[in-house]
Amino acid sequence: MFQALKDLLESLTPFNPVPSPAERARSVQLAAAVLLVEVVRTQSAVGDAERSVMQTALHRQFALSDDELQRLLEQAAATSRTAYDYQRFTSQLNEHFTQDEKIQLVEAMWQVAYADARPDENEMHTISKVAGLLHVTHGEYIGAKLRAKEAAHAGQSPH
Repeated sequence: MFQALKDLLESLTPFNPVPSPAERARSVQLAAAVLLVEVVRTQSAVGDAERSVMQTALHRQFALSDDELQRLLEQAAATSRTAYDYQRFTSQLNEHFTQDEKIQLVEAMWQVAYADARPDENEMHTISKVAGLLHVTHGEYIGAKLRAKEAAHAGQSPH
Protein backbone atom coordinates (compact mmCIF):
# COMPACT_ATOMS: atom_id res chain seq x y z
CA MET A 1 0.00 0.00 0.00
CA PHE A 2 2.81 2.40 0.89
CA GLN A 3 4.51 1.67 -2.44
CA ALA A 4 1.25 2.31 -4.33
CA LEU A 5 0.87 5.69 -2.61
CA LYS A 6 4.51 6.53 -3.32
CA ASP A 7 4.08 5.56 -7.00
CA LEU A 8 0.94 7.70 -7.23
CA LEU A 9 2.69 10.74 -5.74
CA GLU A 10 5.67 10.31 -8.05
CA SER A 11 3.36 10.10 -11.06
CA LEU A 12 1.69 13.37 -10.04
CA THR A 13 4.98 15.17 -9.47
CA PRO A 14 6.30 16.65 -12.70
CA PHE A 15 9.66 15.38 -13.85
CA ASN A 16 12.24 17.89 -12.70
CA PRO A 17 15.56 17.18 -14.41
CA VAL A 18 18.78 18.78 -13.32
CA PRO A 19 19.11 22.04 -15.26
CA SER A 20 21.72 22.18 -17.99
CA PRO A 21 24.65 24.59 -17.67
CA ALA A 22 22.94 26.87 -20.22
CA GLU A 23 19.68 26.85 -18.22
CA ARG A 24 21.61 27.56 -15.02
CA ALA A 25 23.48 30.44 -16.69
CA ARG A 26 20.20 31.89 -18.00
CA SER A 27 18.68 31.62 -14.53
CA VAL A 28 21.64 33.49 -12.99
CA GLN A 29 21.43 36.14 -15.71
CA LEU A 30 17.72 36.59 -15.04
CA ALA A 31 18.30 36.84 -11.28
CA ALA A 32 20.86 39.62 -11.76
CA ALA A 33 18.64 41.44 -14.27
CA VAL A 34 15.59 41.25 -11.98
CA LEU A 35 17.56 42.83 -9.14
CA LEU A 36 18.64 45.68 -11.42
CA VAL A 37 15.03 46.17 -12.55
CA GLU A 38 13.87 46.14 -8.93
CA VAL A 39 15.82 49.35 -8.30
CA VAL A 40 13.50 51.31 -10.60
CA ARG A 41 10.36 49.23 -10.16
CA THR A 42 8.57 51.85 -8.06
CA GLN A 43 8.91 54.46 -10.80
CA SER A 44 6.17 54.90 -13.37
CA ALA A 45 8.56 54.36 -16.29
CA VAL A 46 12.16 53.30 -16.78
CA GLY A 47 14.13 56.06 -18.48
CA ASP A 48 16.67 55.69 -21.25
CA ALA A 49 19.56 56.45 -18.88
CA GLU A 50 18.51 53.71 -16.46
CA ARG A 51 17.95 51.20 -19.26
CA SER A 52 21.38 52.03 -20.70
CA VAL A 53 23.07 51.50 -17.32
CA MET A 54 21.30 48.15 -16.87
CA GLN A 55 22.30 47.02 -20.37
CA THR A 56 25.92 48.05 -19.83
CA ALA A 57 26.13 46.22 -16.49
CA LEU A 58 24.56 43.04 -17.87
CA HIS A 59 26.69 43.14 -21.01
CA ARG A 60 29.84 43.58 -18.91
CA GLN A 61 28.90 40.68 -16.63
CA PHE A 62 27.51 38.22 -19.17
CA ALA A 63 28.76 39.36 -22.64
CA LEU A 64 25.30 39.17 -24.21
CA SER A 65 24.29 40.51 -27.62
CA ASP A 66 21.96 43.50 -27.89
CA ASP A 67 19.02 41.22 -28.75
CA GLU A 68 19.79 38.92 -25.82
CA LEU A 69 20.03 41.92 -23.49
CA GLN A 70 16.69 43.25 -24.71
CA ARG A 71 14.97 39.88 -24.18
CA LEU A 72 16.61 39.46 -20.78
CA LEU A 73 15.46 42.90 -19.60
CA GLU A 74 11.92 42.27 -20.87
CA GLN A 75 11.80 38.95 -19.04
CA ALA A 76 13.30 40.55 -15.94
CA ALA A 77 10.65 43.29 -15.95
CA ALA A 78 7.88 40.69 -16.25
CA THR A 79 9.41 38.53 -13.53
CA SER A 80 9.90 41.56 -11.29
CA ARG A 81 6.19 42.41 -11.46
CA THR A 82 5.30 39.05 -9.90
CA ALA A 83 8.24 38.77 -7.49
CA TYR A 84 7.31 38.88 -3.82
CA ASP A 85 10.81 38.67 -2.35
CA TYR A 86 14.47 38.92 -3.33
CA GLN A 87 15.58 35.65 -1.73
CA ARG A 88 14.91 33.47 -4.76
CA PHE A 89 17.18 35.71 -6.84
CA THR A 90 19.92 36.39 -4.31
CA SER A 91 20.21 32.70 -3.37
CA GLN A 92 21.08 31.86 -6.99
CA LEU A 93 23.65 34.64 -7.10
CA ASN A 94 25.16 33.60 -3.76
CA GLU A 95 25.62 30.13 -5.21
CA HIS A 96 27.13 31.20 -8.55
CA PHE A 97 28.74 34.64 -8.09
CA THR A 98 32.07 35.41 -6.49
CA GLN A 99 32.17 38.09 -3.82
CA ASP A 100 33.61 40.54 -6.36
CA GLU A 101 30.76 39.81 -8.78
CA LYS A 102 28.23 40.45 -6.02
CA ILE A 103 29.91 43.77 -5.20
CA GLN A 104 29.86 44.67 -8.92
CA LEU A 105 26.13 43.94 -9.02
CA VAL A 106 25.50 46.17 -6.00
CA GLU A 107 27.58 48.88 -7.68
CA ALA A 108 25.52 48.45 -10.87
CA MET A 109 22.34 48.81 -8.80
CA TRP A 110 23.70 52.10 -7.44
CA GLN A 111 24.58 53.18 -10.99
CA VAL A 112 20.97 52.55 -12.02
CA ALA A 113 19.77 54.58 -9.03
CA TYR A 114 22.08 57.48 -9.90
CA ALA A 115 21.29 57.33 -13.65
CA ASP A 116 18.31 59.68 -13.51
CA ALA A 117 19.39 61.91 -10.63
CA ARG A 118 19.59 61.36 -6.94
CA PRO A 119 18.49 57.97 -5.58
CA ASP A 120 15.17 58.03 -3.75
CA GLU A 121 14.33 56.23 -0.51
CA ASN A 122 12.80 53.21 -2.26
CA GLU A 123 15.88 52.71 -4.43
CA MET A 124 18.21 53.01 -1.43
CA HIS A 125 16.11 50.56 0.59
CA THR A 126 16.05 48.02 -2.26
CA ILE A 127 19.82 48.18 -2.76
CA SER A 128 20.51 47.93 0.96
CA LYS A 129 18.22 44.91 1.31
CA VAL A 130 19.75 43.12 -1.69
CA ALA A 131 23.31 43.87 -0.53
CA GLY A 132 22.51 42.26 2.82
CA LEU A 133 21.04 39.18 1.16
CA LEU A 134 24.15 38.91 -1.04
CA HIS A 135 26.38 39.02 2.07
CA VAL A 136 28.08 42.20 0.89
CA THR A 137 29.75 43.84 3.89
CA HIS A 138 28.88 47.38 4.89
CA GLY A 139 32.30 48.58 3.75
CA GLU A 140 31.88 46.90 0.36
CA TYR A 141 28.37 48.37 0.09
CA ILE A 142 29.58 51.91 0.85
CA GLY A 143 32.51 51.52 -1.54
CA ALA A 144 30.14 50.42 -4.33
CA LYS A 145 27.85 53.36 -3.61
CA LEU A 146 30.69 55.89 -3.66
CA ARG A 147 32.14 54.51 -6.91
CA ALA A 148 28.71 54.68 -8.56
CA LYS A 149 28.12 58.21 -7.28
CA GLU A 150 31.53 59.34 -8.50
CA ALA A 151 30.93 57.76 -11.92
CA ALA A 152 27.52 59.45 -12.15
CA HIS A 153 28.99 62.86 -11.34
CA ALA A 154 31.90 62.32 -13.75
CA GLY A 155 29.41 61.51 -16.52
CA GLN A 156 27.45 64.74 -16.06
CA SER A 157 28.33 67.67 -18.25
CA PRO A 158 29.49 70.86 -16.53
CA HIS A 159 26.85 73.58 -16.16
